[in-house]
Amino acid sequence: MFVELIAAFVAGIAAAGVVMLVNRFLGGRLPRWFAPVAAGAAMIATTIANEYGWFSRTKDALPDGIVVAQTIENKAIYRPWTYVEPFVERFVAVDVRSIRSHPDRPDEKLGETYFFGRWSPVSKINVIADCAGNRRAALTDGISFESDGAVAGAEWIDVPSGDPIVSTICGVE
Repeated sequence: MFVELIAAFVAGIAAAGVVMLVNRFLGGRLPRWFAPVAAGAAMIATTIANEYGWFSRTKDALPDGIVVAQTIENKAIYRPWTYVEPFVERFVAVDVRSIRSHPDRPDEKLGETYFFGRWSPVSKINVIADCAGNRRAALTDGISFESDGAVAGAEWIDVPSGDPIVSTICGVE
């Protein structure tokens, strides 16, 4: 966040400098308010570019084997440009290399999921997906596994058909 703030300030100073340089070559014909307006516009443009570029930069930096399962877009009244094109504010990724299942329960698969947010630290949660029952549960404290692979103490969530997290975890063989 600090680097993006510095980038916005540098863009504003650069834009104001370019306007002052152009004004000098034009013999001072530009209005005095043009430099601060150009600086503000450059700062806003830099902020917008950082917002829209965050997801692709973060996704491209993911190691092999981590697949984006779901994206959450955002619109906000104080960001009117998001009504034209919403930006990805959060996303969920699954480490497909970590997916495993018990031989007695092939329809239940366990995988590591990562929750990324624009201004949030990355969270990692192990999720078990019941591919046949179309449900999932986060593995938290108090959950144990029986000898046959059954999960005891899990709070299962019924999800609609095509849930991106369940589909990603269950789609890996």
